Amino acid sequence: MRGLFVTGTDTGVGKTWVTAMVARHLVQQEIQVGAYKPTASGSQDGRWADVDVLREAIGGRFPEERICPQRFDAPLAPPEAARLENREIDPGLLRSGALWWSDQVDTLLVEGVGGLLCPLTDSETIADLAVDLGWPIVIVARNALGTINHTLLTIDVARRRGLKISGVVLNQPEPPDPHDRSLDTNAGTIGRLGNVEILGHVAYGSRDLLPFDGTATIDWLAVTGHRR
Repeated sequence: MRGLFVTGTDTGVGKTWVTAMVARHLVQQEIQVGAYKPTASGSQDGRWADVDVLREAIGGRFPEERICPQRFDAPLAPPEAARLENREIDPGLLRSGALWWSDQVDTLLVEGVGGLLCPLTDSETIADLAVDLGWPIVIVARNALGTINHTLLTIDVARRRGLKISGVVLNQPEPPDPHDRSLDTNAGTIGRLGNVEILGHVAYGSRDLLPFDGTATIDWLAVTGHRR
């Protein structure tokens, strides 16, 4: 089973939407794809929006407990959200939950929680899980003033942990500031200083993840190892 780990520079940068976009693209290419989010925090009316989005993106044919084995109501880092419910994070379950997919799909997209240094347990971070799974990562970053520092820090952490970076996606989860001139330069600066490929961008309100070079689509078959 091939895999791709989608992480971000922060919470709320659009990891779920980007993961879902990649999933839909692979489904269209007739790739058997799964989506996995080890934990989700923050429910509304007993539902977790991120889990629902991922489940829909892969065709709705897998139960939510396979897509996300540990779900919590409070919008907090997983160990804190678990404590409020007198529960504990089960690191073994989170890892075995990812490996379960190996008999089900060709490729698994894993969406991390928050950023790489977000706590996963009281002694582990999301980076520890990414290292254990061993798959390349895609970094989702907010395209706005300040993202250069956030993204380069994430790149640095990933490389120090031995993670292979497939590239960066710049997203606009909020309406862009019309006076923010960094929107035109962030990609080039991050690519140059981070020595990393900028895979593409998502404009505010768009459901399309487009490359910066003007080509029609990003070659996600190549990114996920199906084509070289």
